Amino acid sequence: MKWRGIGIKWGCTEYSLAVVGLVTIAVTVLVIMNTENIDNILKLRAVEGPRDNDMTTDAPVLVDLTLVESAAVEGAVCLDGTLPGYHLDRGFGSGSNSWLIHLEGGGWCNNLMSCAMRKKTHLGSSLYMERQIIFSGILSNKPSENPDFYNWNRVKVRYCDGASYFGDMEDEIQEYNIYFRGQRIWQAIMHDLLVKGMDKADQGLLSGCSAGGLASFLHCDNFKELFSRHAKVKCLGDAGLFMDMKDISGAYHIRSFYNEVVTTQGIVNRLPKSCTSRMDPTWCFFPQYFLPYIQTPVFVLNPAYDSWQIQNILAPSVADPHGHWQKCKLNIKECTPSQLATLQDREACLSTHASHIVRLRCK
Repeated sequence: MKWRGIGIKWGCTEYSLAVVGLVTIAVTVLVIMNTENIDNILKLRAVEGPRDNDMTTDAPVLVDLTLVESAAVEGAVCLDGTLPGYHLDRGFGSGSNSWLIHLEGGGWCNNLMSCAMRKKTHLGSSLYMERQIIFSGILSNKPSENPDFYNWNRVKVRYCDGASYFGDMEDEIQEYNIYFRGQRIWQAIMHDLLVKGMDKADQGLLSGCSAGGLASFLHCDNFKELFSRHAKVKCLGDAGLFMDMKDISGAYHIRSFYNEVVTTQGIVNRLPKSCTSRMDPTWCFFPQYFLPYIQTPVFVLNPAYDSWQIQNILAPSVADPHGHWQKCKLNIKECTPSQLATLQDREACLSTHASHIVRLRCK
C-alpha cells in the first residue's frame, strides 16, 4: 500500500469529506467547535423541502472557469500577473441559498526562485488552468455521492498565489516579474461571489484541502463576516493541520520553510494578531497555534499519517541525506520497525496537539 502522493489532486482537492483509503493507515478526525456538536456541523443542508432528486443527473458536471475581470483593478492577480479564477455550479431547490466554497490546494513557494518556477504552472497562472473541470466528491451534484451539498451553490477557487491565499506584497518583484497578492485574490473572488448571490445566503461552508485546508482556517472568521448575522456559517479543513515539530534529525525544518513563505510573501501583518501578539509570527502560520483563537465553528479532518507531512516535515531530504527513509516514505510496507515506531510517535504528537486545541476551545 503506497502513501498518498505529494501531488495534491488525488483524493484531496475535491474530496474534503472523504478520508484517504489507506488500508493500514489510521485516520484521526478532530472536531473543534463552540457549542455545536459534530452532527450540527455536518448537517448544514436545509431539512425542509424536496430532495430535488428529479433535478440531478448521473452525468458528470463540467464546470467552466470564470476569470474575475474586475480583479486587475485591485491588483488581485496570480503570481504571473494573470487574472484569478473559480468554477461555479449553481445550486437549486432547497440548496439555492446555500453556498460551499472550496479552496484548491497545492503546497507553497517559499522563495523567489521557487515562486518564479511556480508561475509557469496552473498553481501560479490562470493561463495554465483547465477551462472546464469535473465536479466530484464534496463538489458533486449527485445526491448519492454528495448527499449534504449536491444542490448547493458549489464553488472551486483556483489556487495561484503560492501562500494559501494570504500573500500581501504591494510591489511587483521586477527581477522575476512575480506578484504576491493572495489576500487580494481572496477578497476579489469573494466580492464577485457576493454579487452573484452569496450575499443572500442562509448557509455557508468554507472548505479546502492541504494548502487550501490551511487557507480555510486562516480565512474562516473573515468568511463568516461576509454573511448576514442570521446565516449559519462554518469551516472545514481537510489535511490542513500542518504540524510544527522536529524532523528525524532533531531540527525544525518546516518552521524554517514556513518562515521563508511568511517573509517572502509579506504575510506577517495578515496573520491573526491574537496569535502574533503572543509568539513569533512564523509560528502563527501553523494551525496548532492560531486555531484556538478562531471564533467561527471549525471542523478539522486530518489523516494521522499524512504522506506530505511525513515526506516534508518528519523526514525531509535535508534531514535524511543518505536516503534511509526513502523507501518507507513511498511505501509503508518498506518501513523498518524503528521507522514505524517513529511514525507512531508522530501520530501521538499530532493527537496531543489536537487535544490541546480542543481543550482551549472548550474552556
